[in-house]
Amino acid sequence: MSASATAHGMSEARVKPDWPALRLDEVRALLRHFDGCGEPIEILSTSPRPFSAASVVSTKTGRVFVKRHHRSVRDRDGLLEEHRFLAHLHRHGAPVPRIFATAAGETAIEMGDWTYEVHEAPAGVDIYEDALSWTPFLCLAHAYAAGRALGKLHRAAESYTAPPRPPRPLIASFTIFAAADPSAGLRRYLQAHPALLLDALTQRCSQEALALLSPFHARLQPLLPLLAPLWTHNDLHGSNILWSAAGDHAEAAAIIDFGLADRTYAVHDLAHTIERNIVEWLEIDADSARIDNVPIHIDHLTALLDGYTSIRSLSDAELSALAPMAALCHAEFALTEADYFAGVLHSDENHRVCVEDYLVGRARWMRGPGGEKLLQAIEQWALARNRRLPLATPQGVKES
Repeated sequence: MSASATAHGMSEARVKPDWPALRLDEVRALLRHFDGCGEPIEILSTSPRPFSAASVVSTKTGRVFVKRHHRSVRDRDGLLEEHRFLAHLHRHGAPVPRIFATAAGETAIEMGDWTYEVHEAPAGVDIYEDALSWTPFLCLAHAYAAGRALGKLHRAAESYTAPPRPPRPLIASFTIFAAADPSAGLRRYLQAHPALLLDALTQRCSQEALALLSPFHARLQPLLPLLAPLWTHNDLHGSNILWSAAGDHAEAAAIIDFGLADRTYAVHDLAHTIERNIVEWLEIDADSARIDNVPIHIDHLTALLDGYTSIRSLSDAELSALAPMAALCHAEFALTEADYFAGVLHSDENHRVCVEDYLVGRARWMRGPGGEKLLQAIEQWALARNRRLPLATPQGVKES
């Protein structure tokens, strides 16, 4: 076993994990509830990703993926929201893993302070295992393949009609800027997250972000009635994909980690995928002086969107909404992370990073030359699609 002594933090530096790693005796007690998983033999890997503890485990019948959440983050009901969505996607052919159930049909198990889930370990290579969020794709072909996988997920999700999730920690919802009055939307959001409601720093930063982002909301608001609500992943980046091979031309074999999923819009999910993969935000974290010339991978943006629309076309309203949504989508994720650090971990510094550097810092960037370059590239791509110009397949990529 390679126990992870460090985890991904709020910057490129590794940090002490928020949650203890899974132990073999703990996994053994859990898997007794799952007849088909077999006796655990060895913990093969420990995920460096934050917010939970997760491992690939070797058992006598194969490999499984075990994930443990603190109940303050995900209780049984919260996990079942994700599991019902995953089960629907799996039944409808989306590239997602199967969830194991007990003999009684339970997929979320509460034991003490923890809530557990057990997934199949899909065949595939974890090319981006050690990559932080906001790490760009390694090549154009990966961006194109990720877009195709997201398109398949959205097509499978179109027939899923569950309502939006209730307020919970660590959910990438879209409610503040979905409101006709974002100030009222913000008030409702903060009232549902008590750890943020009376915090002066959150209040100040939220108001500043609202002011900075108001022009994008003005562009998006008339389009929202024309967008069909959709359950979405909201966190698609290279390390939430398992790949068919280790090479540059690998296909996206499976999409994993649906913790941030909620009922939003297809373009909200696409916007998050752009935000996660196209701008090298970590360069700004390392050197704030680079804010106006941080690398933006426009070629990857085009490949991602072309891959997506090779599977699922975008309506005229979606094409028009994508750029302003890309400017707005980070706001609620910044706040849900702030809520996690303030209300669950009680980390003042990480909470500050979420509201000052993430919520406000990226809102400022969107109003500057970097944001203008990104949003213009999205608009130019959308204009070409609106004119129904032929899709371009990156060189060397084979359609599947």
